[in-house]
Amino acid sequence: MVMCVKLGQKLEGLDKPPIKGELGQRVFENVSKDAWKLWVSHSTMIVNEYRLELGTPEANKVWLAELEKFFFGDGAKPPEGFVPEAPKE
Repeated sequence: MVMCVKLGQKLEGLDKPPIKGELGQRVFENVSKDAWKLWVSHSTMIVNEYRLELGTPEANKVWLAELEKFFFGDGAKPPEGFVPEAPKE
């Protein structure tokens, strides 16, 4: 159980650090599984909108910066000009 920084509740934590390094450990200690699911969805949008090629140093830098903002900063905003898909009926 962790006190989730994103959702402000004590919730089930991740099974292991999701990424290597200090940031991964920080996420592991402070982010719930539910909040991580929110990040995965947001992350997908970030990768698509910015057309990031994950695995490149430049893309990894952007992705990690967005992850840190999402959980520990001022929150993550969609990229400028992002228009969400209309809900499917």
